[in-house]
Amino acid sequence: MERELSLEFVRVTEAAALASGRFMGRGDKEAADQAAVDAMRSVFDTVNIDGTVVIGEGEMDEAPMLFIGEQVGSGTDPCVDIAVDPLEGTNLVARGLPNALSVVAIANRGCFLHAPDMYMDKIAVGPLARGCINLDDPVAENLGRVAGALKKEVVDVTAIVLDRPRHRHIIDAIRETGARVKMISDGDVAAAIAAAINNTGVDILFGIGGAPEGVIAAAAIKILGGEMQARLAPEDDEDLARIREMNIEDPGKLLLLEDLVKGDDIFFAATGITDGDMLSGVRYRGKTAETHSLVMRGVTGTIRNIYATHTLDKKPRFISDPFGYRDRGSI
Repeated sequence: MERELSLEFVRVTEAAALASGRFMGRGDKEAADQAAVDAMRSVFDTVNIDGTVVIGEGEMDEAPMLFIGEQVGSGTDPCVDIAVDPLEGTNLVARGLPNALSVVAIANRGCFLHAPDMYMDKIAVGPLARGCINLDDPVAENLGRVAGALKKEVVDVTAIVLDRPRHRHIIDAIRETGARVKMISDGDVAAAIAAAINNTGVDILFGIGGAPEGVIAAAAIKILGGEMQARLAPEDDEDLARIREMNIEDPGKLLLLEDLVKGDDIFFAATGITDGDMLSGVRYRGKTAETHSLVMRGVTGTIRNIYATHTLDKKPRFISDPFGYRDRGSI
């Protein structure tokens, strides 16, 4: 894939962020998500790729746009697989909370694990702690090794965990070591990536979240040089059947980064919707709006922060945008 595509993919996440950011704090997560989906789909159609959504908003009968198997792009080469989350953290936007993102990951055909929509157990760290984690080891052992790699005392290590009853034993185990815990209500893509970036104040991710979100996060972590391990966590026979349908032979297999995302020809782009650990949220300035995005390319390891100013007008473009704004481009 050509490096020029990186800015095209940022346009996709910027559009979703601009459309959904209008719903911050308005308590309507469905409308916010639909606005992001509509905007992302509209801009994807202008990108010169032959893309297939392999991780999206759901199955075709559940999602009118950006469903699994949908074709996006102009239909020209390169042929790529796409993992999308137009609004990662719908509850975060609805409640005006931090760390809502719009994210896409792109790779060559067959390079993403086609993770079914179910739970996945995960552990993730940044490049300095690569080689120091094992999903099957006790929490204390992982924290001790990570502390050593980071040249910290365990009490200075910060773990990030979704605040869920299923994680009570993990949270208790972290606290018993003296390490610090950052609990979040939603948004484990942002949490996993934060663990792989030095200046976020997060050192390690523990816990069970969405499997599709795990694959998207793995793409970013791989480019960043971090490490992630995962295991699918089916809840019932229906989940097990879905795993078999997706040709995953062993649902209990320990999944490494290369199992989640093959190769290095990967792009990842994210735009902040609400302020967070990595990215600032959308700022509306009347006739303009400002966005902060992160775009990464696996082949070169290039990581760019992009601050853009978008000129807006009153001509409606996005169906779900009740404010009738159209992004006319970036300054």
